[in-house]
Amino acid sequence: MQYLTEMSIFAKVVEAKSFSGAARSLKLTKSAVSKQVSRLEQALGTRLLNRTTRTLSLTEAGGAVYEHCARIVSSAEAAQLAASRLAATPRGVLRLSAPVTFGKMHVAPCVPEFLRRYPDVAVQISLLDRIVDLAEEGYDLAIRLTQKPGENLVARKLATIRYVICGSPEYFARAGLPKKPEDLTGHNCVSYGSEGFGERWQFEGPQGRVAVKVKGNFQINSSEAIRQALLDGIGIALVPTLTVGADLQSGALKMAMKSYRPIGPFSSEAYAIYLPNRQLSPKVRAFIDFLVERFGTVPYWDAVSPVTESPRLP
Repeated sequence: MQYLTEMSIFAKVVEAKSFSGAARSLKLTKSAVSKQVSRLEQALGTRLLNRTTRTLSLTEAGGAVYEHCARIVSSAEAAQLAASRLAATPRGVLRLSAPVTFGKMHVAPCVPEFLRRYPDVAVQISLLDRIVDLAEEGYDLAIRLTQKPGENLVARKLATIRYVICGSPEYFARAGLPKKPEDLTGHNCVSYGSEGFGERWQFEGPQGRVAVKVKGNFQINSSEAIRQALLDGIGIALVPTLTVGADLQSGALKMAMKSYRPIGPFSSEAYAIYLPNRQLSPKVRAFIDFLVERFGTVPYWDAVSPVTESPRLP
């Protein structure tokens, strides 16, 4: 429909009872407003306003036209409001990737509560222990456990990933509780079979940094499998608290060497990674905010750790 702009400006003039008032409201010049009203009058072939130096009043035709213009403006504003509300409401399919163990233990369990809060969102999670290409593979979001989130991406920290030395109470009763890194040489150390981890463990302690070469009869590239081996009393391991936090809470596993902090490859952060856009999708923003809220300043899986000794449940 033609002349919608002119009709909108005419309605504003009537409501403001002056060209100058309408101009201020619309952030236009007074002359621009006057020209738009004149153009509408020319298009309709009738005078809509009686103009004098001091007053402005509607003609009979102007009164009839204003009623229609006011309804048009009201409908347009309602449509704009509905569109803005729709854009601000999380909705649609959210596709994300997450590391297998972290995703299984700490991301997937969050989804039911998230969906109750945002019923117009559908969540699709791919559990993958590899770096995905967000643009190429069509992911809205990726969860990564890393020291460096990557270039040309936006990263928001979700939690610090901490590692601890631990084993079962039965194992420690049998083999003794190590108190310093040098003590590890006398223990069966279950190691993570992945480049960068291996059999050389590094720590920051009271006397500074120290590295020790460990040995053991079991190596596997799965922190969940290492957890099970510890529960079975095979030996001790350097594992992330995200995997064994509940076991440390229950007492099924016991921590050792609390004065020493693992460093090197045994330090990382959990990040939410997404492509840089001027306007972040509401569904992506809502899910990231939800994870930050759920995990907390000190993640619930760190309920028993060198950082805090008081249990805290999710």
